Amino acid sequence: MPLAQLISTEHLQQRLGQENLLILDCRFALEDPAYGRRSYLDGHIPGAHFLDLEQDLSAPVVKGVTGRHPLPDPSALVERLRSCGLRADSQVVLYDDGPGAFAARAWWLLLWLGKRDGLYLLDGGLKAWREAGQELTIAPPSNAPGDFSAQPDSSLLLTADHLAQRLGNPDLTLLDARALPRFRGEVEPLDPVAGHIPGAQCAVFTDNLGSDGRFLPAEALRERFDDLRGERPVDNLVAYCGSGVTACHNLFAMSLAGYPLIPLYAGSWSEWITDPARPIATGD
Repeated sequence: MPLAQLISTEHLQQRLGQENLLILDCRFALEDPAYGRRSYLDGHIPGAHFLDLEQDLSAPVVKGVTGRHPLPDPSALVERLRSCGLRADSQVVLYDDGPGAFAARAWWLLLWLGKRDGLYLLDGGLKAWREAGQELTIAPPSNAPGDFSAQPDSSLLLTADHLAQRLGNPDLTLLDARALPRFRGEVEPLDPVAGHIPGAQCAVFTDNLGSDGRFLPAEALRERFDDLRGERPVDNLVAYCGSGVTACHNLFAMSLAGYPLIPLYAGSWSEWITDPARPIATGD
């Protein structure tokens, strides 16, 4: 069973009400942290629970130490997911109302906790659901509490120190999911230092999508990441972004394309720059 799976609005609508279906609404806005919950309360896919990027899918920021969205405490996240009804056999559908980065963060966190099957992103997100004429509701979900047992997988992570030790390796392919102007250091709307980790390549996460907001076909995604990797080995791929969110979108797309799950530098750029001794680069 592939780790990354897509579900269409039609197929999700047909499965609404199934006993083992768990729908998670991951809407968020960096410029308005209350947006996600407010939007969820205004209307969501029937049966969906809400997960907040900062309250549920991240730990508190430690200024000068962590990035903007540190990984959550596994036990706290598991407790929250159990309260939504997560079980080992749950079929989990994740969505947001943007390109899918927040849903992909939740997907990756579930993988990290040991949930390796039954994970789907709603292709096209809430926009596609609305365009298909599907209903929204303000009714709260009614799943019984779940009993999912987690086994966090540290092999999916790379720390700043480990990454720093690998920067001189010519086989390293470091994929930065941020927009090109941020990668180049021309603008930086979120972090106090602009630029990228030396040796990285710009792999803008929204390039995983077509003009309709849905993921590109697997063959096109494979070509995209093969071009970025070149002749370098697959086992030297690493993903990062600004804070460990949009990189998960690349990880999802790579999995759709048939790549193995590569390590995530979860602290990403916003953690990297907390230590002035770490090197940075600008330009292409």
